Amino acid sequence: MSPPSFRHRAFQGWFIVAAVFAITFVGFGSAYTFSAFVESLQREFNASRGAVSLVFSLAGFLYFSLGAISGPLADRWGARRLAILGMALIALGLVLAGMARTLGEVYAAYTFGVGLGVGCAYVPAVGVVQRWFVRRRGLASGLAVSGIGVGTLVMPPVASLLIDTLGWRQAYFILGGLAAMFGIGASLLIKDDPYTQGLAPDGDSRHMDAPTPNRSGLSVRDAVRSPQFVGLYIACLISSFGVFVPFVHLVPYALDHGIAQSAAVLLLGAIGAGSTAGRFFLGGIADRIGRQPFLLITFSGMALALTIWAVATNIWTLAVFALLFGVFYGGWVAILPAVMVDYFGGRNASGIIGILYTSVAVGTLIGPSVAGFAFDVSHSYTIPIIASVGANVCALIIAAFVMRMPVTAVA
Repeated sequence: MSPPSFRHRAFQGWFIVAAVFAITFVGFGSAYTFSAFVESLQREFNASRGAVSLVFSLAGFLYFSLGAISGPLADRWGARRLAILGMALIALGLVLAGMARTLGEVYAAYTFGVGLGVGCAYVPAVGVVQRWFVRRRGLASGLAVSGIGVGTLVMPPVASLLIDTLGWRQAYFILGGLAAMFGIGASLLIKDDPYTQGLAPDGDSRHMDAPTPNRSGLSVRDAVRSPQFVGLYIACLISSFGVFVPFVHLVPYALDHGIAQSAAVLLLGAIGAGSTAGRFFLGGIADRIGRQPFLLITFSGMALALTIWAVATNIWTLAVFALLFGVFYGGWVAILPAVMVDYFGGRNASGIIGILYTSVAVGTLIGPSVAGFAFDVSHSYTIPIIASVGANVCALIIAAFVMRMPVTAVA
């Protein structure tokens, strides 16, 4: 057998994956630095932990719910424009957060900058990757969104270092500049469809009379009415009540247990490290064992990890939790878009994925903020953590029922 050609080895789809990796790195890396700013914002504005936590929750609600709008717009107008706009908004939001004089101004800057920016860019960018691949969709999707994991690993420690050396305001200014430079640059590399470039998915040879699988599939209207979509929507909604609690409260939890600030921030980085591993490796495994059954594994894995958090009191058990949770969280994020396209086809991938993510938006809004207010009342995270475990067990049961239903459409 002759060796693969350079064109095959340099399939343009992998460059699209790299661009989306950079976009998710900048977008979510910037968003997940928030945990490093919690203590500074509490001191600066004399605010409770619940009130400060609401900043992240509002931004998270917006960037997941906005996918229901940005996804269909990307299907019609192209993802590049939405991604560029999103990265510019993130940069502006971070800079304005650094200029804020009240906690309300932080709410506005973070919500309408970071929240709106990620909402504009994330779903359109991830939807593009689904069109460039079919057989290796799980792997490609995992690699693309692994930028979230690497961003979570790298950005919070960088933010903490900047806060310690320059102050929290200057830290926001620098992060805003980095977001503008790298985020907008990566967005310019996006191309929406392999067929418009004279290519076919997965690097296959294109035959002019061959069917175009990524242009087939259900309409958004038909997809969201299907029992599979409804079931997965409910499962993701319930799971999300607990999934995003660690991103806001793990660092404060560690500080409450006598762990130094530098080590506590590294725990958030450990989630990023585990998440990166999960996205890099588990997406390819899911392609082999089945992407729908693999989704069940991610729900059960997150429940197990959160159970460890409920009893963790020192740096080592918290590190085990963070790594394990990151692996299964990363696998969950990586596989969700691919599962959607497996069920409903690729023609309206961004629109369908965007509507699914509104479920995550509601969970992101409620989970971290309720956990913060519960802490203000009880001075303990026990109840929020146990509730997070239960949420993922419920999601697992619901998703298991969905997996027994026949596939509606295969891309």
